[in-house]
Amino acid sequence: MTKTRTFEETMQELEVIVRKLEEGDVPLEEALTYYQKGMELSKWCHEKLQHVEEEMTKVVTDSKTGKNEE
Repeated sequence: MTKTRTFEETMQELEVIVRKLEEGDVPLEEALTYYQKGMELSKWCHEKLQHVEEEMTKVVTDSKTGKNEE
């Protein structure tokens, strides 16, 4: 079963990872795992933001040209 994640949930998870890594009390192997997961979450957030930006640009462009979607 795959849960659909939200941007906000993903950012919260990323913030927890960053906090743990900044504390510096994490064993090296665990830190590497956290870092890899953090990079994955960061990439997901970046891609999500890019998609939203593209959608917003389309909405603005369509409203300026008078195009409407159903």
